[in-house]
Amino acid sequence: MAVDRTPDPLVSVVVPVLDEAESIPRLLPAIAEALAGIRYEVVFVDDGSTDATLAIIRAAAAGDPRIRALSLSRRFGKEAALSAGLDAARGDVVVPMDADLQDPPALMPAMLARWREGFDVVYGQRVVRGDGWAKRLSAGTFYRLFNRVSDTRIPADVGDFRLMDRRVVEVIRNLPERSRFMKGIFAWVGFPTASVPYDRPIRDAGKSKWPLWRLWNFALDGITAFSTVPLRVWTYFGGLVALFAFLYAIFIVLRVMILGIDLPGYPSLMAVVLFLGGVQLISLGVMGEYIGRLVVEAKQRPLYIVAERIPVN
Repeated sequence: MAVDRTPDPLVSVVVPVLDEAESIPRLLPAIAEALAGIRYEVVFVDDGSTDATLAIIRAAAAGDPRIRALSLSRRFGKEAALSAGLDAARGDVVVPMDADLQDPPALMPAMLARWREGFDVVYGQRVVRGDGWAKRLSAGTFYRLFNRVSDTRIPADVGDFRLMDRRVVEVIRNLPERSRFMKGIFAWVGFPTASVPYDRPIRDAGKSKWPLWRLWNFALDGITAFSTVPLRVWTYFGGLVALFAFLYAIFIVLRVMILGIDLPGYPSLMAVVLFLGGVQLISLGVMGEYIGRLVVEAKQRPLYIVAERIPVN
């Protein structure tokens, strides 16, 4: 495809960080090696770190004008921190990535090559994952479930690590929602897209900030952000229960007419009552998830608050 590309693009590498003091000293040399001869900047977004992360970033920025950072006033979450980084990025192309080197910086030249071919989005697709079996299983299950219930399809084994043209970034920045599921947003905006496969190594420094409980809540956020199927499920289920209740009522009437009146059993009655009560509570919980999102959007609070910019200007 024939697309005009600037011959000397500025690459903005956006890195949300939370307690990554061990990873940053390894990350910066890897980025410099991968982008040797290419104009670039690194935009860190500190999402409320409690270790020496911010001090390490300050020291790195003092010695290298290509390094900038935002320090948020508290922990807003990775999706908000990533949005802050996209807002601050100045590049012709933007590459969000994690600090733990599981997203290999060495892949960025290959992404740039596909971008020069005319693709506006080039994502890294994991062929081999260095995560444990539980995380691989949960991730695979989530991708399959999400793509089944949502009209927006997320490529399997694809995270936030991707290269995006400036026009894609501007579209994402202008989206108004506060509750953000960035993987879904990246897929929703469209544009010509290509993939670059890679083997994802294990984390060699620091600890993961994503225990299974946080991953579960993250998955719920993603599904409720991009699908109304959970709401429709309970409509269908309620109709099915009502149909069986109607058929059972007809059965009871016929049995009484033929065999006479008998007393229904107390255990079976309690089982039905408790079952339907549980179904109602679950359906209320599903509706509560969507109502909660509406409340967040209605408040129109800022997605994040910047406490400090590094450097100040």
